[in-house]
Amino acid sequence: MTQNERRLFLIQSLLKEKPEYRNISIPDSANAQQQLLRALMNVRIPAPISRELSAIQDEYLQAEIAAKGITDVDELRPVKPGLYLWQGDITTLRCDAIVNAANSGMTGCYAPNHGCIDNAIHTYAGMELRLACAEIMAKQGHAEPTGQAKITPAFNLPCRYVLHTVGPIINGRVTEHDKKLLDCCYRSCLKLAAENGLKSIAFCCISTGEFHFPNDLAAEIALATVNEFLLKQTSIRKVIFNVFKDRDRVIYEKLLREN
Repeated sequence: MTQNERRLFLIQSLLKEKPEYRNISIPDSANAQQQLLRALMNVRIPAPISRELSAIQDEYLQAEIAAKGITDVDELRPVKPGLYLWQGDITTLRCDAIVNAANSGMTGCYAPNHGCIDNAIHTYAGMELRLACAEIMAKQGHAEPTGQAKITPAFNLPCRYVLHTVGPIINGRVTEHDKKLLDCCYRSCLKLAAENGLKSIAFCCISTGEFHFPNDLAAEIALATVNEFLLKQTSIRKVIFNVFKDRDRVIYEKLLREN
């Protein structure tokens, strides 16, 4: 199968899952098809998929990620011993674990083609990630509290695991409690990574996007928490601060020079 054939197969398979999709036509352009496929994956409820669908999905997603270009953590140069700053798409980073800024439902973003990191991670990991998260949440029996973390396989992503954490949502002024909760997000992820013997972990800028935590303050908390944790005896050897926007890169460059 070519990549175009895989994409069409996946779209057709997902359209067949719901009667209300029967009037949706498949666009001709590759870009429009990619958006339709992502939207169908984004809104799909957690459910198993067939072995054939899984195999073709995996081939498709791994080829898409490879086409974007994979960055291996071993190719990065540390800014300081054990600390790395990398600007790029976290779904293309090969390391032990990446951190997903999740919501309290923990099963991903259901908004079609939304620009949040939760949406991107679930899209490129594949539909099995949502099912794995749903199974964890069903066993837990309640929404995920802010500041804790869960671990899942990464499925089609280049990393081995995804650590999911729910950051604080800011409405107005940042409180001391908000700061403590963000600290807990980083601490919980580091602790979970260490408990699983992981050596490298990449953090996104937790809570700074849709959750409106001020970028500079969030970075200060992130760096302080990581530095404190790495003073302990731990399996973690590499912590990557992953930024997507130039603004965050500048903030982290300054903080890493000063601390």
